[in-house]
Amino acid sequence: MHTVTEFPNQVVEHENVWIPLADGCRLAARIWLPKNAEAAPVPVILEYLPYRKRDGTAKRDALTHPYFAGHGYAAVRVDMRGNGDSEGLMWDEYGEQEQSDALEVIDWLTAQTWCDGNVGMMGISWGGFNSLQVAALRPPALKAIITLCSTDDRFADDIHYKGGCLLTENLGWASTMLSFSSRPPDPALVGDGWRETWLERLDNQPFLMATWLQHQTRDAYWRHGSICEDWSAIEAATLAVGGWGDAYSNTIPQMIENLTCPSKAIIGPWLHKYPHFAVPGPKIGFLQEALRWWDRWLKGRQTGVENDPAYRIYVMDSVPPQTMYDERPGRWMALEQWPVVGASSGHSWKLAQAQLIPDDDVSKSRVSDSININSAQACGLDGGDYCAMWLGPEFPGDQRLDDALSASFDSAPHDRPMDIVGAPVANLTLTVDKPLALLAVRLCDVRPNGEVTRITYGVLNLCHGRGHEAPEDLAVGQPMTVRVQLDDVAYRVPAGHRLRLAVSTTYWPLVWPSPEAATVKLSLAECELQIPSAPCEELPAETFAQAEAAAGQRLVEVRQESHERKLVRDQATGETVLRAIDDFGETTDLDIGLTAGSIARRSFKIMANEPLTVRMETHWTQTLSRRDWRVRTEAHATMRATAESFHLEARVEAYEDDVLFHKKTWRETIPRRNV
Repeated sequence: MHTVTEFPNQVVEHENVWIPLADGCRLAARIWLPKNAEAAPVPVILEYLPYRKRDGTAKRDALTHPYFAGHGYAAVRVDMRGNGDSEGLMWDEYGEQEQSDALEVIDWLTAQTWCDGNVGMMGISWGGFNSLQVAALRPPALKAIITLCSTDDRFADDIHYKGGCLLTENLGWASTMLSFSSRPPDPALVGDGWRETWLERLDNQPFLMATWLQHQTRDAYWRHGSICEDWSAIEAATLAVGGWGDAYSNTIPQMIENLTCPSKAIIGPWLHKYPHFAVPGPKIGFLQEALRWWDRWLKGRQTGVENDPAYRIYVMDSVPPQTMYDERPGRWMALEQWPVVGASSGHSWKLAQAQLIPDDDVSKSRVSDSININSAQACGLDGGDYCAMWLGPEFPGDQRLDDALSASFDSAPHDRPMDIVGAPVANLTLTVDKPLALLAVRLCDVRPNGEVTRITYGVLNLCHGRGHEAPEDLAVGQPMTVRVQLDDVAYRVPAGHRLRLAVSTTYWPLVWPSPEAATVKLSLAECELQIPSAPCEELPAETFAQAEAAAGQRLVEVRQESHERKLVRDQATGETVLRAIDDFGETTDLDIGLTAGSIARRSFKIMANEPLTVRMETHWTQTLSRRDWRVRTEAHATMRATAESFHLEARVEAYEDDVLFHKKTWRETIPRRNV
């Protein structure tokens, strides 16, 4: 990534500015301005997050926001209510209060003498979500957004209930927010009242996992903030960006297909990061692309973005399975519309015993047979993390061990390369022997040497086979047909490789298991796999500029970052334990004298063939200090289940100078509802 130190405009930074809200609460903002903005007002680019501008996102903010200011924009990074240096309390993610505050922030921005009345909104993950949600409220000043790694459906395509299955990432992210939001504001900014603000935060902080488990179907709670409820609500010009290594790749083709506002999309090979510093490479000049978008829709300049292809995608080449990649070979391709209209593209395969047979291959007879699947509870250990973001060993590894615990169907070796572009679909006819069951379906690339790389996957709670609004117990022994849609992807399978469809009844630790180990019988003659493709135009190598950014923070490393994953199997008891430790290190910001560090720990435990023994535990440590001040928080959470209920425990301990300052605990029992 190229560092830019000279810009068309000199940049002035205001480290902390208070934005007053109507109810008396003040939000803390960090603002970068062109030096002459008072005399020549400029548009504003807003990023609005709960992740602490002072220390949480400061490193990435310093790469991005001064760059925009240097090119003639006011760049504004706001701490959400109840987080970082802002006042007030936060009760949940994506709530009405959050969105109402955002509207007030936009009004405040447009009233400033350095603002010309035009606002853009940008963000990744939470900031990508609320950019869409605020745009759907149509504030007049909001002319354009750039949303990265976000979702259109909060229930079925977020960290909550993928395919109606309960993701363990529910507890993972609830624990993350328990840790993030329990930290105090910085006394250097808020003064002597920092301790009072911290105590109010600690006394009132919610444990979001309990809230999310109260809503196990796609009810009004999840419909709020899901832009797929009304695509036409968004009128601001929308650039949607994401990565195939991210958990939110499905949203981008959805938006290109359904948005009625001016919209374009870019998907690279990246995980859950901004594309100018994301891995796997190749990185792109994302900030230059963003400027083209802002210049067109906020300044009215003719930058040619309307003539860009609707959908620019990176088609990944086949690579050996690894749990992290620095680079993914491939090529940039373009689609002028999505979905492709009037083109007969893609492939259809039938399932036979251990085989995938092309639908048009009439030379091979098919056996009208069935196969029983009852996977071991530890099937899925090589599935990687649900959402790779911490830059550790988070990608799926070699799939051979998981395949051995699944029903696998292989094609013959391909005689020519095959491009997969879109969302593969498995249509399966089956019966079950239990009232609750799930399926995990993986599409894999089998290399000639036997290594297996996961291309994409999907999961389905079979009780949700008719929809997520009103799931019902399964009729034991009665045939049913379900559609399992896998995640969107763009991937080239080389000649000589095989395709594999792997189907299992468990996918742990990504998915919380059903209360009983179920057997699913597939009626193979009535099962098929549909693999999409599309006629893409290859883009020239110079389509995207070299990645560049502002100079960034001046940091000193106190403790080095490290990531580890350890798997332990107890042969005597049958227990399997996966432990993940992400130590994000500790650094000192030389400009403000603040030292910050954090460590996240997760463990997943289960006994062989006993789904009710599953247990997940998390523990986050956060530290903040300077020469005369030191605080620490320890956030713990545990989840287990019976056949009838989920059981949650959590606690947050806050320390000042290693002396316990505050402790809060939660204990919740929540009934299971078709999960």
